[in-house]
Amino acid sequence: MGLPHPYYVPVDWRRNLAALWLAEFTAILGFSFAFPFLPLFLHRELHIPNGPELAFWTGISASATGFALALTSPIWGRLADRYGRKPMLVRAMIGGGISVGLMGLSQSALQLTVLRGLQGASSGTVAAATALVATETPSEHLAWALGILNSAISLGSAAGPATGAAAASLLGLRTIFLAGGFLLLLAAVPVLLFVRESRGRVVRAAAPPTMQVLRVARPGTVRALVVLMVAQGLQQTSFSAAQQLVVLRLLDLTSAKQAQSLTGITFAVAGIATALAAVTYSRLLRRSNYRTITTVAATLMGLTLLATALAGTPALLIALFVISSFVTGSLIPAFGAMIGLEAPRSIQATIFGVGSSAIALGFGFGPLIGGFVAAAAGVQAGLVVAGGIALALALLVGLMAREPVHQP
Repeated sequence: MGLPHPYYVPVDWRRNLAALWLAEFTAILGFSFAFPFLPLFLHRELHIPNGPELAFWTGISASATGFALALTSPIWGRLADRYGRKPMLVRAMIGGGISVGLMGLSQSALQLTVLRGLQGASSGTVAAATALVATETPSEHLAWALGILNSAISLGSAAGPATGAAAASLLGLRTIFLAGGFLLLLAAVPVLLFVRESRGRVVRAAAPPTMQVLRVARPGTVRALVVLMVAQGLQQTSFSAAQQLVVLRLLDLTSAKQAQSLTGITFAVAGIATALAAVTYSRLLRRSNYRTITTVAATLMGLTLLATALAGTPALLIALFVISSFVTGSLIPAFGAMIGLEAPRSIQATIFGVGSSAIALGFGFGPLIGGFVAAAAGVQAGLVVAGGIALALALLVGLMAREPVHQP
């Protein structure tokens, strides 16, 4: 047996997971404090009239973050492999906090869109936290750990709109952007105080090139990773399109004031449903496998989103969206775990960075596609497109994905 590497620092992966859970809950709380209310902010504060123009600017401003994040995620991922996951996570929280806070000061739809782009270029907390958990967690606990992390993301997404709606009613829509930025800055505290990495900076700096590592990995690894990243992109495209379209549909079915309250309730309940799925789906793995679970979940997601297009009442619309959010809650950590099991550990942050780009592209294309279709053919047509993308995801996973194996 050789001596331990002098830069090796043993860590408690459970302690890391607990600290990252708190940090991501706070960060996503900050993001979701304001994001669901983007169409309402454009309508009420920036005076964009309801109709095609509002659908257009909703799509443009919502998609700006995703496209900017897609361009920068591989860079941040490679830097994380070289210099550490923890510094990249802190950087993302600080960058996101500043950009979200500044959105509350925007005076036009164009200014808001530019700031949304800056948010995407400077943030990316989920990818950084996921890479930290995947690197430090034993492979036999990875599905559970990523489910727990995703529950923080989902609960933050649930609590954010509810508290944001209350804050908006009392203090105005602009205030929730400032509060969201503060929460993102606060999220960096548990990371700085409690999160540890097990490898020193010198070891990371000597990491081999990505393709060199992939050449000696399990046969078919590159193809499997590509399929999973495309799947992540399709899932995010479908769901992010539906998120904004549901808000626009609520505006069609109710008044602007009622839509503000219902938006908070809808996204709060949807976030709770997503969190429940994230922490319980791993139990299904004992009786099934990743490929089956993701195929069935994507199919159900597509069918429920198609049904939202037919919903004629706010209650039915909300119920169907919550069901769709529940099945989405199993897809997100499942794809993350599959990538974590496929990717060699020495380049996991790079792989998750590229995967984050795929997700970010979906986050960019989803609102853009949904907004353009809604502007041209109506909100219900946009929901049909979102459901169709989810069904395409089900076909991709069912026909082309492979079952990953646990790495030693």
